[in-house]
Amino acid sequence: MMKLTNLNIIKAILNENGFTFKKALGQNFLINPNVCPKMAEYACEGDNAGVIEIGPGIGVLTAELAKKAKKVVAVEIDERLKNVLAQTLAPFDNTEVVFADVLKLDINKLIKEKFCGMQVTVCANLPYYITSPVIMKLLEDRLPIEKIVVMVQKEAAERLCAPVGSRESGAITVAVNYYSEPKILFKVSRGSFYPKPNVDSAVISLNIRKQPPVNVEDERSFFGFVRAAFQQRRKTIVNSVSSSLNIDKQKFLQILDDLTLSPAIRAESLKLEQLAEIFNRLYKEMAI
Repeated sequence: MMKLTNLNIIKAILNENGFTFKKALGQNFLINPNVCPKMAEYACEGDNAGVIEIGPGIGVLTAELAKKAKKVVAVEIDERLKNVLAQTLAPFDNTEVVFADVLKLDINKLIKEKFCGMQVTVCANLPYYITSPVIMKLLEDRLPIEKIVVMVQKEAAERLCAPVGSRESGAITVAVNYYSEPKILFKVSRGSFYPKPNVDSAVISLNIRKQPPVNVEDERSFFGFVRAAFQQRRKTIVNSVSSSLNIDKQKFLQILDDLTLSPAIRAESLKLEQLAEIFNRLYKEMAI
């Protein structure tokens, strides 16, 4: 079995298949032999684990997942890797590669077709440029999955896993906490990749909630309100939301007063429960 974290083996496989890196796809392959086994450990629990991997690259993480999971389906956008993956994943009969853009893929359909009766998780080493869109798709699609274990840039990990109401929190922090329980598992240095990126990374887990921790009148409108609230971070939530959603500022100020909140408060200072409470009042009284 090939050691896919050995840089000489990686280069030989890529050269043999005429593969060159595309910066636009954020391709950085893991060469640290300790990272993928740890990710697989977190992603695969029990004998009935099924894993959807996003962006297998040359199959380093895929191989580790295949050792622990009942089945692994890897979704890869770059069809130039077809021969590479056929070679590196040949020892594993419980793996399958689907060449598709995960942002356009019907993942619910994929789970029904490929993972009958299994406990499904999603695992990935996500390029920075698609971190937020992929995570939001996985959460908003309400997939029948247990958790998401992904490697992202360190700064993104800190933002995704920040407490709502802290300085680091943003609109995506609110969404992640609404749908899941986020946690940073471990950090990964930039030297763990080939080619070496300019930033460090971290592996996080998002344990999917059975029910959101707050009740909102309308989810789609709630997240529109949240995006507006964080759109202009230096402004108060009243000014940011009023200008973005064109609502009456005085009525908004009255709602804050009723909730004993300062008129000068910013979105980043509000907890999830407070954001939900403000939104519900706005939705009922002003139909935002």
